[in-house]
Amino acid sequence: MSIEVRGLYKAFGSYVAVKDVSFAMRPGEVAALLGPSGSGKSTVLRMIAGLELPDRGQIVIDGVDSTWQTAETRGVGFVFQHYALFRHMTVAENIAFGLRIRKVARPEIDERVKELLGLIQLSGFAERYPNQLSGGQRQRVALARALATKPKVLLLDEPFGALDAQVREELRTWLRRLHDEVRMTTLLVTHDQEEAMDLADRIVVLNGGAVEQEGTPSEIYDSPRTPFVASFIGSSNRLEGRIVGGRTELEGQDLGWPEHVEGATAETRVDAFVRPHDIEVKASPAAGSRGISAAVVRTTRLGWQVKMELQLPSGRTLTVQCGKEQADALGVRPGDPVVLQLRRAQIFAHGAAALPDLSGLGAAARDISGLGGSATAG
Repeated sequence: MSIEVRGLYKAFGSYVAVKDVSFAMRPGEVAALLGPSGSGKSTVLRMIAGLELPDRGQIVIDGVDSTWQTAETRGVGFVFQHYALFRHMTVAENIAFGLRIRKVARPEIDERVKELLGLIQLSGFAERYPNQLSGGQRQRVALARALATKPKVLLLDEPFGALDAQVREELRTWLRRLHDEVRMTTLLVTHDQEEAMDLADRIVVLNGGAVEQEGTPSEIYDSPRTPFVASFIGSSNRLEGRIVGGRTELEGQDLGWPEHVEGATAETRVDAFVRPHDIEVKASPAAGSRGISAAVVRTTRLGWQVKMELQLPSGRTLTVQCGKEQADALGVRPGDPVVLQLRRAQIFAHGAAALPDLSGLGAAARDISGLGGSATAG
């Protein structure tokens, strides 16, 4: 079943929680509403579920305008963060609850409960009570209860937020396998970008009640359209600079790229966002070598990776990640001078949206290794 949200707007008194949010989901797709606390994602989900009514806008489920339908008639399954299981009911009774309310025949209920217990891999737990289950098992039961009535769409509001990291990872894997079996249109609300990247086919990034960007996980990560998305999704270093006469300076050092930037004035202040793994570190820089000069502050071993904290002449610190073998080959220690080459950067006008679609930057904005003016170690 498809979902289409058109211009949703919701205010609580003077506080505007959702500002003209629009997006669409294809049948059988897993999508994630991703954003920080207060971004409006749960309010959007509750409006789709029928638990909140929009001030304006439209919600279309499977081609039917469902904006003003009651929650009971929309055909959605809803799973909350804190399970919301009935403590006095067994696992089987919890799963059967919605079917009993709809007065489904007992043999049909028993068959459906048995089927769902197998699906959530808890066949031997039918007679247990919620307090006899782990957090991960309780969330599986909550998912089974939502699926029992065969809803058109499944809505998940921070479903793994109350679980520890290992259990969250296990449940994500399990839920993705479950979705591949039942192929139900699923919308997930989360502030956890790893969760969204792992589970979703499509991500809608919200900030301040508005959509910042919508796309596949790869599009969101590799081609952020706004400074917020560039900084919120994954780890990024922010460098300040300017474009003067077609040449780019970052942190006061001339990189010389790109030759032309669409929309740039005589002098345009910019912010460049660079992933820690998109920075190449070279030791013992010689005079005239290309790149940005820096000094090593500290190195930290993180399993097979090494994190380096570096300081620029401007005083700004950067984080670089590389493999252990690369770090060993560099052999740098705190205080050593190095030169940095940026393999890839996303450039935005300072304090504004992206320079038009980055199209004016050409390939240089996406793969800039080997470009730059001279920089010497300080």
